[in-house]
Amino acid sequence: MAILVGTASWTDKTLLDCGRFYPKDAKTAEARLRYYSSLYPVVEVDSSYYAMPSEKNSRLWVERTPEGFTFNVKAFRLFTGHLTQTEVLPADLCLQLGTNRRVYYKDVGDDIKDELWERFAGALEPLRAAGRLGLIHFQFPPSVRFGRRPMQHVEECIRRLPGHTVSVEFRHEDWWQGPERVADTLAWLRDIGAVHTVVDGPQGAVNSVPAIWEATHPDIALVRLHGRNELTYNMSVKSAAERFEYDYLDDELAELAGEAVRLAFKVKNAHVIFNNCHEDKGQRNAQTFMSKLLRAPQ
Repeated sequence: MAILVGTASWTDKTLLDCGRFYPKDAKTAEARLRYYSSLYPVVEVDSSYYAMPSEKNSRLWVERTPEGFTFNVKAFRLFTGHLTQTEVLPADLCLQLGTNRRVYYKDVGDDIKDELWERFAGALEPLRAAGRLGLIHFQFPPSVRFGRRPMQHVEECIRRLPGHTVSVEFRHEDWWQGPERVADTLAWLRDIGAVHTVVDGPQGAVNSVPAIWEATHPDIALVRLHGRNELTYNMSVKSAAERFEYDYLDDELAELAGEAVRLAFKVKNAHVIFNNCHEDKGQRNAQTFMSKLLRAPQ
């Protein structure tokens, strides 16, 4: 049993601007990643959600991190049903679809879909070959509710990435309403070989989901901590950093650490990712959380 703790992104603008996390001489992308990976064993790549990842960056990340370091990579937003600007696609595919368009996955032809999936997996190959690739994380929007068609799409995503381990996170309460629905969702995730994402986040809205502390994969479990800021969660904000601005209290971290330890006993490895990415809150909370793990009841 191992618990890897890290944060979502290591280059968020508010993190760099606050000036509290990185040493003053860590002014380059290489220096920042080397410093981050000296403190944490895992990181979640956030940029791959906003635009397709590149093989070049994957090779650089391998060179700049120590043996055993793990990258979890967020799936490209088009794959998860988010409305996507064609300008963030590779240039040749953007031209085929047309510039200045906003498209959903269903709007894209099969040939372009095939090409996008192939390029996405190819861009991550240096990480996989070096043993640095952990999970490919699919964060679905609140519009994806429990139902056969959305389930078929999730199953397609897994088929498109053979040999990879996929984690799934839903943002609509419909997947977890009532004991029977919880049992059905977890059983289905087990059947398709997907990693259930335990979510700690704001409550009280239809896009709020409860923390379901269960594992659906024999090898790995995933916990993502979004903070508990109910005020900003559904406000119109400029960035994810504003939406997830929250500083966990010590007592909250201690409680979460205890739950994480209990979850980790069910799998070979557990990943805990702090997504409260405003300034250095996630990095500080991750450090405190790691110290709480050492004292958590087992």
